[in-house]
Amino acid sequence: MNDITVDVLIIGAGPSGCVAASYLKNNGISSKVVEKSKFPRFVIGESLLPRCMDHFEETGLLDCLVEQKFEIKAGARFLKNDIVCNFDFGKKHTPGWDYTWQVPRADFDHTLAKEIVKKGVDVSFGHEVTSVEFDENGNSTTTIKTEEGNEYNIKAKFIIDSSGYGRVLPRLLDLEKPSTLNPNSAIYTHVKETERPAGVEGTLITFDVVKDEVWLWVIPFSNGNTSIGFVGPTEFIESFKGTNAEKLKDMLKISDYYYDRLKNQEFLFEPHIIKNYSKAVKQLYGKGYALTGNSAEFLDPVFSSGVTFATESGLKAAKLITKELNGEKVDWQEDYTKYIMKGVDVFRTYVSEWYTGNLQKIFFHRPENPVIKEQICAVLAGYVWDNSNPFVKNHNRLVKTVAKVIDMENEVAN
Repeated sequence: MNDITVDVLIIGAGPSGCVAASYLKNNGISSKVVEKSKFPRFVIGESLLPRCMDHFEETGLLDCLVEQKFEIKAGARFLKNDIVCNFDFGKKHTPGWDYTWQVPRADFDHTLAKEIVKKGVDVSFGHEVTSVEFDENGNSTTTIKTEEGNEYNIKAKFIIDSSGYGRVLPRLLDLEKPSTLNPNSAIYTHVKETERPAGVEGTLITFDVVKDEVWLWVIPFSNGNTSIGFVGPTEFIESFKGTNAEKLKDMLKISDYYYDRLKNQEFLFEPHIIKNYSKAVKQLYGKGYALTGNSAEFLDPVFSSGVTFATESGLKAAKLITKELNGEKVDWQEDYTKYIMKGVDVFRTYVSEWYTGNLQKIFFHRPENPVIKEQICAVLAGYVWDNSNPFVKNHNRLVKTVAKVIDMENEVAN
């Protein structure tokens, strides 16, 4: 193949890469997307947050997704010890979308990728990045290998790394660093539900807390399939013996709420295990590149923040690159790293406090405080940059403070 020269090389055709590519196309910036996989392909991360609907709408990708009639996600349900905590995205502190979707990612990602191709974006599937070099001005030369083993180079002024779990630039540029979160793992599969309850119950995304640090996700799709998976400390996942299918079947027995519903459902594929999934990097950008989504930071799936951070960072990177290519000055540390990490830090607090038990105390305390619930609901909807929300602005201390007040109330009551 002949070498290619573009303004922006985008690595990865997932949600982050598609949002970035669509924005660049809409603003007259030339880009090339390379994707190692062939679509449609399976990937985990099937629960979205309302915040990402803003990104799809802004980049012209919303209508193609609406046409797919994915399962509506109007909130989220958390269960523990017979207590139910329902969050309704229509009742949240921050204005914004009051719904999103539960999506089979193979279909969702393929829809986005087809749409950007339809818009005229140059996308190559089955093309793998093997090396990259930057000059002193940030211009890059990236070597690509095709499925047939042929190589070619892409010269670009910027690279957006939206490679997700592939983490291409972090690997090639030695940007990886250990996550500060506890080493958790996940085991998951899909089932074709033949005994799905009728009505709302059969559509609800639920997080069933079977132990303080272990929970089961249940994500029904509109096609009749359901994603199920356990998350917990790596040693807990490894304590179950046998094949992955045998392990997951044994784990389902500890869910009082879902065991009867799921015990006879056939797994559509051998369950996958991801060990110690939380990731971090030394920096989110460098001269000539930006890391987005899971190629930068991945926290934990408990609040479904993955796709939202992917689309938020992909869109933000595309906007800043467009400004710079148009001759405007961009402060990448202030406008990208500090902005993205502000949201990441909010969610990191909620993930950490979930596993300390403090956030669970708030979720399952009765009676509920409606104001606190609306403020937390806005966080769970992905609006983690809204400083008018005390549970965003003061996230570092407020969750701990409210949990301490609950402890004090319980002591007085006892």
